Amino acid sequence: MLKDIIEIVVLSLIQGVSEFLPISSSAHLIIVSSLYEFKSSSLLIDVSLHLGSLLAIIFFFRKELFNIRNNHKLLLLIIIGSIPLVIVGYFLHSTGFIYLLRDMKIIAWTTLVFGILLYFADQNRFDKKMSSDLNFKTIFYIGLFQTLALIPGVSRAGITITIARLLKFNRYDSSKISFLLAIPALGGASVLSLKDILDQSFDFNYFILLSIILSFLFSYFTVKFFLKYISKFSLNIFIIYRILIALFLLMIIYG
Repeated sequence: MLKDIIEIVVLSLIQGVSEFLPISSSAHLIIVSSLYEFKSSSLLIDVSLHLGSLLAIIFFFRKELFNIRNNHKLLLLIIIGSIPLVIVGYFLHSTGFIYLLRDMKIIAWTTLVFGILLYFADQNRFDKKMSSDLNFKTIFYIGLFQTLALIPGVSRAGITITIARLLKFNRYDSSKISFLLAIPALGGASVLSLKDILDQSFDFNYFILLSIILSFLFSYFTVKFFLKYISKFSLNIFIIYRILIALFLLMIIYG
């Protein structure tokens, strides 16, 4: 019982923290799962973790999202920016090709390469703002590159922030764009998984509820911390972390 609870806490922590930081949540979940077999982990738990993160990001940006009269353009931008991910994601899942990408070598190299790309994108002092400079063409470009996050190790947050920075948005607004695009991404991932769950028999238990609550809390405070942090500091600490993780994995693979 206690062991199951600890596992749920660990899984919720990994999901809640790594989902919104530019370090790849899927890569961390795959790496940790390969090192330790989580008995509590299941498809239903995975959906619960994503649902917790989804509710957290919606709650955090509730004022912008629910003020439809003044922010209808924002909602349309989020939808347009998510179209490429929905199409590519559905294709990869329906063909089963997505599972071929869950390779440790791929994770190691994508973590390294896209970490370095993030470093170069973050070096310049850009000052474009989401409120005045984000348009349909720009959000579509960001959404197009967001599809690369379907490859474990790339990081959805990492690639969207990278492209937003290359398009000359400041760090804070680049991060905000990334977080808002997470809403359809998390929702889509949950829907695809629910399709598989409905084909199985399952029992709702308190572990499901615990997963949602903990994932919500870890996700909410991660977003809050990151936006405060990024207002004052660069992304270097996350880039260094990515490079160290990548080098560690490469040493294990080729050592």
